[in-house]
This record gives sequence, structure tokens and C-alpha cells, in this order.
Amino acid sequence: MVSTSSTNVVIAPSILSADTGRLADEIGAVERAGADWIHVDVMDGGFVPNITFGPPIVAAVRAATACVIDVHLMIEPADPHLAAFVEAGADIVTVHAEACRHLDRTLCAIRELGARAGVALNPATPVAVIQHVLDRCDLVLVMTVNPGFGGQRYIPAVEPKLAELRALIGDRPIHLEVDGGITPATARAAIAAGADVLVAGSAVFGTPDRRAAIAALRAAGGGPAP
Repeated sequence: MVSTSSTNVVIAPSILSADTGRLADEIGAVERAGADWIHVDVMDGGFVPNITFGPPIVAAVRAATACVIDVHLMIEPADPHLAAFVEAGADIVTVHAEACRHLDRTLCAIRELGARAGVALNPATPVAVIQHVLDRCDLVLVMTVNPGFGGQRYIPAVEPKLAELRALIGDRPIHLEVDGGITPATARAAIAAGADVLVAGSAVFGTPDRRAAIAALRAAGGGPAP
């Protein structure tokens, strides 16, 4: 197991759980509360059973924050839409290994557009499918729920996968992100297994004190809350 210092843990609140009617205010509140990134879950109703946001929402997020915008594409195909999301303001674009026929090409295309490239794995997808593209990645996202909806329960069985990925990443400058069911309790286990980016939706936006919520997640790394 790899322990990550709390000072190195990135907190990325997901706007999937925000009040979208007050999106700019919601983003401003979590930014002031200490969020590092803003996470945008894009779903197409095909690859996953839900429909959420498109490039106009990313543009609205960009107008509302100076934080890194972390866009997670749960769509298939992803390639025709990469440029639109980068042009809208995405700093990181993550695609699913399961949704990309030519994953190496897709990751290269994201970087050529000027964004950082991420690859996501569903709970049942083995690490081996991305081991030969790691050098194209700036981030690996491990789904800790089955993708498609917020508010699901964390799946502890993915923790060995996190540890395997952390060992495979080695000293490469690649973030290891977890998304789904993240609370201070589950964050502690995910960080112990090697994660250094926590996506949290209801655990942040669903609480009245966003500063305390973010501090609790950050403290799950084992150090004091900032």
C-alpha cells in the first residue's frame, strides 16, 4: 500500500451534485472553500445510462473559476467531441478505455489539442488494458462505482487495482484519481491504496459547510486538515 500525504491530495468536487440553476455561485463557493479542481462528468445516455453536460456547461464553468477543469467523458465515441471540450475550457480531458477503439490515438489527440490526457477504467476493467499507453497519460481515473449516476456506494474491491496502478505508474508524473462514493471514510482507503485525486460530489455539494467537507477529505490523507 502507498500512503499519500494530505498536502498532496487534490480535491475535485463534481458539479454532478451541484445546483445547476446556481452553477456559478456553487463553483465559487467550493473554490473559496479550498477545492483544487472542478470535475465535470459528461454522460451521453449511451455509454452510460444518463445524460448530463456538454461543452456549453464547460464554458460556463470556465467563466466561473480559475481552478483546473477536469472533464470526464463518459461518452462513445469520444473522438469527435474532444476539440469542443478543450475549446470550451477543459484543462484535463479523460476518456474511457472501454469507449475508445484506438486509445493511443485518442490520448495523443487530447494532448495535441493542448489539454492534459486522462484515461478512465470501470470497476471490472483490468489495469492491463492501459499499461502500454501510460506514457500518453497525465491522469488515470479509477471508477469506484459503476458509472452513470451520482450518490452510489463505493466499491472497496477496486482498491487492489489502485495499488497495482500506483506501482505501475512508478515515478511517472501521472495523477491517480478516484471517482464514485468518495467520503472521508472511503477516501482514506483509496488514498492508502495510492490515489492522489479525489472526485467528490454529494460529499461536498450535499453539505452546508463546504469548507469543512473539503478539509475532511484532504485530511483523509493522514495529515492535518489545512
